[in-house]
Amino acid sequence: MLSMHNWFGRQGRQIQKRLIVVAITGLASVGTVMLATADAPRAGEARRKIEKQVAFGEFGAAIDAARNVADPDERANLLGMIANAQLKAGDASAARGTTRQMDQSQRLQAAGQQARQQALSGGVNADFQSLMTLIETETSGPWLNTGGEGGTMTEYLNGVAVSPNGLLSSLKKEEHTGRLKALGVVARKADLNAEVAQQSDLRFVSLTQLEREASKRLAEGRPIVETMKNLAGITQLKYVVVDPKSRDVLIGGPSEAWKYDSNGNPIGAKSGRPTLQLDDLVTVLRTFSNDGSQNFGCSFNPRQEGLQQLQAFVEKSNTRGPLDSGAVKGWVNQLQSKLGPQDIELWGVPRDSRVARVVTEADYRLKMIGIGKLEGGPHVPSIFELLTVEEQKSSKLDALRWWLTMKYDAILHSPDHNVFEIQGPSVQCLSENQYLTEKGERVGTGQADATNRTFAMNFTNHYAELAQRDIAFADLQNVFDLALVAALLKNEGIANRIGWEAGSFASHGMYEPAVYAAPREVESVANHRVYRGKDIVVQVAGGVRGDLMSVVRDREVMKSSTTLKDMTAHAAPSNQPQGRWWWDAK
Repeated sequence: MLSMHNWFGRQGRQIQKRLIVVAITGLASVGTVMLATADAPRAGEARRKIEKQVAFGEFGAAIDAARNVADPDERANLLGMIANAQLKAGDASAARGTTRQMDQSQRLQAAGQQARQQALSGGVNADFQSLMTLIETETSGPWLNTGGEGGTMTEYLNGVAVSPNGLLSSLKKEEHTGRLKALGVVARKADLNAEVAQQSDLRFVSLTQLEREASKRLAEGRPIVETMKNLAGITQLKYVVVDPKSRDVLIGGPSEAWKYDSNGNPIGAKSGRPTLQLDDLVTVLRTFSNDGSQNFGCSFNPRQEGLQQLQAFVEKSNTRGPLDSGAVKGWVNQLQSKLGPQDIELWGVPRDSRVARVVTEADYRLKMIGIGKLEGGPHVPSIFELLTVEEQKSSKLDALRWWLTMKYDAILHSPDHNVFEIQGPSVQCLSENQYLTEKGERVGTGQADATNRTFAMNFTNHYAELAQRDIAFADLQNVFDLALVAALLKNEGIANRIGWEAGSFASHGMYEPAVYAAPREVESVANHRVYRGKDIVVQVAGGVRGDLMSVVRDREVMKSSTTLKDMTAHAAPSNQPQGRWWWDAK
């Protein structure tokens, strides 16, 4: 986080004590597309069954049932009803996919039928305008451009909105919560069969068989089911197993049934942890493929002209003497205005991918906790609470930078490099002090002072607590762990050893992860605290970096272990039905 300190009121009457902090906000995540399997409904029961599924948010099951309705007009009407409900649940990407299962005339017919039913009944058809808007854009091809940037206002369900030009802005939590409750999607259970809903200490997913089954569904024009999207309910990655005999690669970890939280995110019914996401896995597999960048991350970067304007404003304020207590709020707003928007830099993953949103959200939340805009819990106080008396009185011009990266205690492997066990947490916070030149340029020092290090250390040591409090940090753990799998596949030559080319999951494969509005900039946010007769101005920056190749090449992290040599047999499936791509360990 970049922060610059400056003090006012060196003369005249005693000034009111205050500390001003300018910070960067960021992005929040959104629930994934909710798809589930369902039996083909009988014609007479189809509408009632589908309406019930839609009411409970089980859109995938509803889509499968609607596709089996013989009457094309009724089928289109049911698909329109499902798309409308998906839109109201905030999942425009899923709604778009649903409408694409109808031809243009059926889309318009479905919208008209929804309008007529709204006038007669209400219920799940209470709002057809969003559906009509979606259909209008879809009948013109991909999303229509708005102001040359593409798309319409997309609401992110964790309290952030992305406007058509990619500017992030916070939504009030109360507004969002009320909207979700009105839609009746709070903490609903997923539509799971009895087997996948069983809690397991160790469940394995075969990546090769999963890819094969996913490719089959895509080739047949069927959606990827919810169980696949959520990787059979695995909430944490523990093992990577290579089975040369069956030419397979497995990932394994604890699993459980999942439900959807008030924001539409799939979380473990018992643990509350987010499930691993297939979209994220495919994204990072492509990042660490031969065609990929081999690392990924994000950074919120203040513009140099903004830093220059801010510095000039601070210097001018110094010449005017102390601030009146009533002028503090306006002065803070001017600081925020002078600094202006920050550019969101993303690399290594598509800007419109879920992975991009996860890393930018985590970066944003880190900064907001650092300046006291978000609560980090009793063990992660803001930088305000950590400043010593001497630092509060200091008059040096320096900077604080915080960023998130990977941290693993060890990655154990069997002597034959066929089994890997991940040990320790996967995320750490690092820090650095910087300073600003007269031109507003940031210069790194490569070092961090004690207070800066303390904040970063607290954040790292209590990351598990943060992940329990905030799904954004748990999601980042999952993304880093899946990226570690991709890096291991690359570094260990696993794909070549088993002859797997990743098929539809490969860089140019047919699997298409969901896409979201891509943020490009974020407004600065100011906060202030009161201290002893000094005014301190802080501006923060930082980022997230996922360089997993450096982890798998680190001999201090990668260690051999003979205890893993029997894991391949332990992980092998037995008496599995054809097409089964997941199972619980013996």
